[in-house]
Amino acid sequence: MTKLTDVTWAIGDNPDGLLIRKDQEITSDYLSQLSDDRLASKGRSNDFHKIASIPVVVVEKWLREGFDIYREDAKAILKKLRDEDLTAFIATTKRV
Repeated sequence: MTKLTDVTWAIGDNPDGLLIRKDQEITSDYLSQLSDDRLASKGRSNDFHKIASIPVVVVEKWLREGFDIYREDAKAILKKLRDEDLTAFIATTKRV
């Protein structure tokens, strides 16, 4: 299974103050794996079903905006992904 790279941090300063930058590389292999997962999801599901794989940098951005992925249900998370045109991180074609 293709995994995401860790988040990298950069700290610096500018005229407005301290600058903290976080980056995370999202490889084409990672996105291809999610695409394969979407295709495979058309079959029968077992007890556990992967619905999405969301990078840490996206989760942290949402937390800063007031959307707590850890408190939301799957339907709200999928809606947020669709609303922000982040459908590449959705790993299922099933309705949730």
